[in-house]
Amino acid sequence: MTILDAIILGLVEGITEYLPVSSTGHLIITSSLLGLDRDANTKSAVDAFNIIIQGGAILAVIGLYRVRVWSMIQGILGKNTGGRRLFTNLVIAFLPAAVFGVLLDDLIESMLFRPWPVIAALALGGLVLLGMKRWQDRVFASADGDDSADRFIDIEHLTWKQALLVGFLQCVAMWPGTSRSMMTIVGGMLVGLRPKQAAEFSFLLGLPTLGGACVYKALKSGDEIAALGAAPIVVGIAVATVSAALAVKWLVGYLAKHGLAAFGWYRIALAVVLAGLWLGGVVQFGPDQSEAEDSSSDSTVSTSVAG
Repeated sequence: MTILDAIILGLVEGITEYLPVSSTGHLIITSSLLGLDRDANTKSAVDAFNIIIQGGAILAVIGLYRVRVWSMIQGILGKNTGGRRLFTNLVIAFLPAAVFGVLLDDLIESMLFRPWPVIAALALGGLVLLGMKRWQDRVFASADGDDSADRFIDIEHLTWKQALLVGFLQCVAMWPGTSRSMMTIVGGMLVGLRPKQAAEFSFLLGLPTLGGACVYKALKSGDEIAALGAAPIVVGIAVATVSAALAVKWLVGYLAKHGLAAFGWYRIALAVVLAGLWLGGVVQFGPDQSEAEDSSSDSTVSTSVAG
């Protein structure tokens, strides 16, 4: 892996991690287009790199939401009731992914971390977002037209049951191409959060989810990651941090005004283009079938919740 490869993958990770378009799906496709998965023997190292650079997205949210993070630290110390409640709900929402991510890791790696399942998930997720946009227009428009707006809650007043529901929906994003952000933003809106606050809860939930994925991948594939060298990893994380911070600030403002429809159309269009390029023989995704079969037992891609 070259430094240029690390920069490109860092940009893709940072820009897409918190958008409802699937960072993992984009990273799998980008790695294929860069030719980084042609050699089945090194593909697992690239896949590990794509998980580790999520650390940049974590740093971006910690920086942007440092006030929220500090309130949770105070809550842990017994000095902030709202912060303690938020921290508790994030832990509850994280638990399903922590359990199912470990239990289903190898199964999902072998079956779904391939371009075609990603393309299918992109298209299906696009349809979900278009459906959510119609629901959002109906529900939120009716609320703005009367005095019922107080039925919407803020993230500090989520119940543990609502947080758990968001956590289970997050598990759907174990299918790469689905998008962790999409499922948690949709989940937040379904339990009563406005789009902006649903996005904020999604960002904060990414701290334990992505952090757990990074630690799990580092422990599981430490030798493969070390083989890449320190420079690409540092560059990838740095680029991901800056690009994720910019993407988060843009997304919060965009959702408050426009909703989710544009992301749905983007996902569908991307799926169609990628499928057309592959069927037309313009691009090749993944290693040769013979290489893939020879190395299938060595695949170590993390199946933690895809962004």
